[in-house]
Amino acid sequence: MSTVSKPADLTAGPIAPALIRLALPLLFGNILQQLYNTVDAVIVGRWAGSDAFAAVGVAGTLMNLFLFLLGGVCAGVAVIFSQQYGARDFAGFRRELFLSCTFGGLFSLALSLLALLLAAPLLALIQTPAELVPLCLDYLRVIFGGLLACFAYNLSSSSLRSAGDTLAALLALGVSILANVGLDLLFVAKFQWGVAGAAWATVASQTLAAILAAGYLAWRYPELLFRRADCVLDRGLLGRTVRFAAASALHHCNLYLGKMLVQGAVNTLGTPGINAYTAASRIEGFANSFGDSGAAALSVFVGQNTGAGRPDRVRKGYFDAVKLLAGLGVGMAVLMFVGAEFFSKLLLPAGAQWELSFSYSVDYLRTISLFYILCFTGNSFAGYFQGVGRLNIPVLGATSHITMRVILSWLLAQRLGLRAVALATGLGWIWVNCFWSLVFRGKILKQAAPGT
Repeated sequence: MSTVSKPADLTAGPIAPALIRLALPLLFGNILQQLYNTVDAVIVGRWAGSDAFAAVGVAGTLMNLFLFLLGGVCAGVAVIFSQQYGARDFAGFRRELFLSCTFGGLFSLALSLLALLLAAPLLALIQTPAELVPLCLDYLRVIFGGLLACFAYNLSSSSLRSAGDTLAALLALGVSILANVGLDLLFVAKFQWGVAGAAWATVASQTLAAILAAGYLAWRYPELLFRRADCVLDRGLLGRTVRFAAASALHHCNLYLGKMLVQGAVNTLGTPGINAYTAASRIEGFANSFGDSGAAALSVFVGQNTGAGRPDRVRKGYFDAVKLLAGLGVGMAVLMFVGAEFFSKLLLPAGAQWELSFSYSVDYLRTISLFYILCFTGNSFAGYFQGVGRLNIPVLGATSHITMRVILSWLLAQRLGLRAVALATGLGWIWVNCFWSLVFRGKILKQAAPGT
């Protein structure tokens, strides 16, 4: 009989409380991450100047393209982990972990090299102002050199979350973020290493998070760690892993490729627009934390119950999640609209054309807040489709959404400023919610209904 701990058996018991317990550590983790991102930007702006603040914003868009590609790979693997854990197939879990570590690690190293080669061309593609390019490259070369640490943390935390242990991943992240802020102050404020110092702090903290999460997994759940007998090339499982990882990575990559192209439209507004978008994106990131956490929690819940053969709980869990996320979406929308001026003043660095940056930021936040409930309902669809293993549906929706966002941003940015990006995003959310709703009602819901 297995002695694997079961911190969150999601296949039985009340659903809404289980979703909340699962989501809360994820939410705190996302908020901590956003808090770090914000503090990081403030430290750079305070001690390295306005150009450095703008450079970190531009470089962050390229960085996220690759970081979230790796995160997407691990999210796809996490679907398999969740389904195996729900089915209590621990031998399959161990084989999957071995395959993911081996081939995912090799992929991370190859991606690191590719990112280093593409950094300069991508900065040129999005029309980065010439004075910011050297600073962006200083930052990106360090970040891209440390992608393996990012993958190691994401895979370890995905393993823990798939078993329902979201608290352990949160604690590892919390410790690393505290270290990150401390290293930022040391490298940027004291040593005056500029944007490169912020990048070194990020890589060091990601390495620490990976060590902590992997160590906890080995200590708390030894039966989930692969052994020598599990180190086999299971071609069927590898094929499934590649399909799930590729679909999820494509989803995340499309999203951030689109954001990179949107950054290009923002860059045409000059440093004031870049600074405003950097600040507004940090503010929006806090609001997104609630929706992203809900989607991740729903994906784990749906995955475990799909693996356990409980379509009744899958369906009920989805509708409970929609209610929770819609309520949160309304709350975040009101907060962003009312607090747009306060938050913008809090984050924007002092410098030339501050008033223009402030105006851009407020316009963006108030416009996008009008659509924000659709961001959260869209998260519930994405979490559901990921959990049942239909990862192609989020890919199609995200691709069409980001395509609309990019085209409209480029067409309208010169006339409407950052309001154009917010409007384009909102219209994209309207479309993708309609698309996912039609697919859900026409196909997926029937498959998940009891007796079908």
